[in-house]
Amino acid sequence: MANIISDETIEYVGILAKLELSDKEKEQAKKDMGSMLDYIDKLNELDTKGVEPMSHVFPVHNVFREDIVTNNDDRDNILKNAPEEKDGSFMVPKTVD
Repeated sequence: MANIISDETIEYVGILAKLELSDKEKEQAKKDMGSMLDYIDKLNELDTKGVEPMSHVFPVHNVFREDIVTNNDDRDNILKNAPEEKDGSFMVPKTVD
């Protein structure tokens, strides 16, 4: 374990995370953080020359489409389905007093 985490670092991380850690929890956190940093060091040993960076495993293409109006203002036909109509709008029963 090449990465040794200091007590001050654990205290600082605890303050940032708003955690109150016991001494036993602090020791475990030091070991865990050291293990994580060791793993990152191991990953840094990989040769990534020629590997293109990616943000997603699968290719993601822009899913946006043009906003095309497919139905025109057909208010008169729509209002034929209304039980009651007033000023070009549906009339509904009052639900809140």
